Amino acid sequence: MTTGLSGSMSMVGVGLVGLGGALGVGLAGAKAAEAIGRNPVTFGKVFTVALIEMALAEGLAILAFFVVART
Repeated sequence: MTTGLSGSMSMVGVGLVGLGGALGVGLAGAKAAEAIGRNPVTFGKVFTVALIEMALAEGLAILAFFVVART
């Protein structure tokens, strides 16, 4: 028999998942903007890496959401 989160504790987990995803995307965007501001020539490379980082952070958040919501 498995035990999982129930009721409001499950909602806390879902909220933490959303918070983690938002922080990941926000930090990636902020650091990318800072890097481009310091060296505008590297816009293409920094922008590409930042988009990949944001996609990975969102993907992990969505995956974690489904894991938490299932329990």
